Amino acid sequence: MNNLQFIPVNRSNWPDLEKLFENRGGPHNCWCMVWRNMNEGTDRANKTDKKESLKAYVYNEFPVGLLCYENSQPIAWCSIAPRESYRELSGDNLLTNVWSLVCFFVKKEYRQRGITEELIKQAIMYAKRNGAKYVEAYPVDPESPSYRFMGFKPVFDKLGFDIKHKAGQRRYVMTIAI
Repeated sequence: MNNLQFIPVNRSNWPDLEKLFENRGGPHNCWCMVWRNMNEGTDRANKTDKKESLKAYVYNEFPVGLLCYENSQPIAWCSIAPRESYRELSGDNLLTNVWSLVCFFVKKEYRQRGITEELIKQAIMYAKRNGAKYVEAYPVDPESPSYRFMGFKPVFDKLGFDIKHKAGQRRYVMTIAI
């Protein structure tokens, strides 16, 4: 884990995000747009529209997330951005200056190494550097049959996130003041 670097997605490393997402097993069908607002006039079911919507955020210099690199190769990602860039996540609307941590992808051969936990730590620092007062996450229990891409509750418990409430049957809304 000493060789890991965490870099915000921007124009210069957009090709690395494409490479990671288009890898076998990557999120090339959703382009991490399940919860994010899309470009006007686009089709939420069209993966090209989803990719172009995410790219528009990046090219307009709006935060979308962090890439994790090992030896200059992209190996993981997390979506961390101001909550207003997302659709309704059933979060705590009494809080302001909130960044939402909604999605993770770690290449299969790098899983079970603590990378998600490190991504969360790095995402918190990134949000704080950009003016956030809170980070809100929406994890599920490890045995959940869905929403697993949003992370698992025990990791967020370990890192000091507090449960606010449940959103639906599976997702927890958890926050941490930063």
